[in-house]
Amino acid sequence: MDAFVDSLIQLMIDWGYLGLFISAVLAGSIVPFSSELVMIALVKVGLSPTMCVLFATLGNTIGGMTCYYMGRLGNVVWIEKYFKVKKEKIDKMQRFLQGKGALMAFFAFLPFVGEALAIALGFMRSNVWLTTSSMFVGKLIRYAVMLLALEGAISVFS
Repeated sequence: MDAFVDSLIQLMIDWGYLGLFISAVLAGSIVPFSSELVMIALVKVGLSPTMCVLFATLGNTIGGMTCYYMGRLGNVVWIEKYFKVKKEKIDKMQRFLQGKGALMAFFAFLPFVGEALAIALGFMRSNVWLTTSSMFVGKLIRYAVMLLALEGAISVFS
């Protein structure tokens, strides 16, 4: 399985911006995938850091919104069976989100809880435009900070 994932990551790198976009869609959904590795590799081979952040953010937001729409469908059986997200996790996230609303989508970039957060917002029928915008801003900041940290680490060791 590791060889398959490594090959898939290499394919995404070979496809450049499109590969980064696809890897970010996968990573933003409930598929475990590392768009960060693809983005870092693409920046290292000379692609525009700004364009990489933009493609990664757009893809990751679309992936996150797939979780939102899964929640909006409201079929917990499907979510548990096919996406391995337990109802208890969604219920807990809904209780946490009560009264906070769509702006909490900003935190959809967080590992382990981001998917459940987006699914719960879908269940709660949060405003789709505010959810999308909040999610986009959170993911944009995450990718930008990660890339800036990488650039700083590279300059320290150069």
